[in-house]
Amino acid sequence: MQEAIDIADLKGVEPNVVCDRFSDGGWVKTSVHVPSEAQITIYVNLRELVTILCTPAKVNFLVLGFLYAEGIISGIGDVLSMRVCDEESEVDVRLTNPEYELPVLKRTLTSGCGGGATFKTQGQKVDSDLVVTPTEVLSLMKQLLEQMALYRLSGGVHASALSDAKNLIVVAEDIGRHNTFYKIQGECLLRGLATRDRLLLSTGRVSSEMLLRAAGMQIPIVVSRTSPTGRGISLARDLGIALVGYARGNRLLVYSHPERLGCSTN
Repeated sequence: MQEAIDIADLKGVEPNVVCDRFSDGGWVKTSVHVPSEAQITIYVNLRELVTILCTPAKVNFLVLGFLYAEGIISGIGDVLSMRVCDEESEVDVRLTNPEYELPVLKRTLTSGCGGGATFKTQGQKVDSDLVVTPTEVLSLMKQLLEQMALYRLSGGVHASALSDAKNLIVVAEDIGRHNTFYKIQGECLLRGLATRDRLLLSTGRVSSEMLLRAAGMQIPIVVSRTSPTGRGISLARDLGIALVGYARGNRLLVYSHPERLGCSTN
């Protein structure tokens, strides 16, 4: 059973937005909740790195996950301090190496709906013996849908989760589906949780940049409630990742490495 949502405990929501509703042939004034959107600028050692459009919740996890995914840090030990300034929409990160120079790399705009960006275009192949059943995957997607607290309140957001094939370990919601991966990675870094040999589930489409992030976390199975992109499928095959789409009800599609779901068809 889904628990009632206390808006006071839930960041990332704009409450009581007044609008006009048309229903059953008539108009009525009403108020609704909508997801918040923020521009967060990340500074590393006093140098501006990037500005991310996101849901302003779990911003510390988002920043840590982004820095790790882009190779700026190799672990939480590389971070001396981090200050999240809500008023200025800035995050000031100081590394343990004060002389660290940010790499001058080509910035790639991603297909993420939150205005994502990445500096990485190649991923490491995933080495794993993990095998799960379709029933387990579908059960996990059901769990994710049940835990989407922000979506139930306002709609307009994506959700992702890290799982051990039995339960959801970390859940993140954001207006940008790619940001949910960053938040999961950042929370795992801070909590000392392993991501290797886990599953990643997402409610949004899975594109190539999201497969690169999954590979960086050594995730062998990525599951979506909707479709992957063609380039994402090709990349999943190269990276050794089982890519699952349209995981709904009692059905799913496997686009790459079906052996990870026990499929032996040729």
